[in-house]
Amino acid sequence: MLSDFIQDLYGNPIASETVKFIESFGLDVYNWTLVLGILLLGTELLNSTFTRRLKKVRLLETGSNILTQVPYYFSELLVFGLIVSNVYFQIYNVIPWKIPDSIGIAILVIVLADLTYYVEHFSLHKVRLLWTAHSVHHSSTIMNTSTAFRFSFLDPIFSGLFHLPLVLMGFNPIFIFVGEILVQAYQFWIHNEMVGRLGPLEHVLNTPAAHRVHHGTERKYIDKNFGGILIIWDRIFGTYQQEEELPTYGLTEQINTYNPVKIQIAEMIELGKDVRKAGTAKDKFKMFIKPPGWTPT
Repeated sequence: MLSDFIQDLYGNPIASETVKFIESFGLDVYNWTLVLGILLLGTELLNSTFTRRLKKVRLLETGSNILTQVPYYFSELLVFGLIVSNVYFQIYNVIPWKIPDSIGIAILVIVLADLTYYVEHFSLHKVRLLWTAHSVHHSSTIMNTSTAFRFSFLDPIFSGLFHLPLVLMGFNPIFIFVGEILVQAYQFWIHNEMVGRLGPLEHVLNTPAAHRVHHGTERKYIDKNFGGILIIWDRIFGTYQQEEELPTYGLTEQINTYNPVKIQIAEMIELGKDVRKAGTAKDKFKMFIKPPGWTPT
């Protein structure tokens, strides 16, 4: 496991029994999530067949969603090797304020990782440069489990940067890594239309109904429900929106392609066009940091 490798590399007891248990738990959840994700997708496709919704567009979008996982997967392996296995542990190895490992601390890190995800997710929507990556996930015009696999190859880079403060706080990087896994794994099941509202759980957890809103193109749904596992962050920070009717999915300006390469770079191309059209150097810079849709006055 990674913890054993890191312990051998740095020669210190990073891999305590508690760390090994948490790491093993996180990897087991990840592996089972992939299995359950495949089963859920199969169930959705069967349901679409029986309800006569399994049209050509739905099949093509599902295929595109899955294929975008290929560059993301290789990027994740590379970034994990460079950032998590290197930078994170080098920092953790030298800081003097390490927080002792325990099950309670691991649970705290998972909660903090979920809050970090909310901040990251909010930022991905509000900063155009970051949106070039996250728009890949939002560009799907359907909602099923395959949509949960639709990621940009840039996503692991941004995730690594946003979670870096947790390392600087003194938390074991293995705990942070597991927290990221659990937050992402949880979200596989919320990308579907088969599950309706879940009563009191809607007040605490991110649910399919809440996440369908997040993918909606209607004005009232845009930039809402950023939570990963918990929806309480949206309720606290004023970004919650209840599902009132089934949304129209995708982008406000659809990219109209099933080509996984074009899906990955479509928003980068649009950003490049807008930067070239911007007049001053200041406006060109603002194009990168302002929200999507911003134009110079």
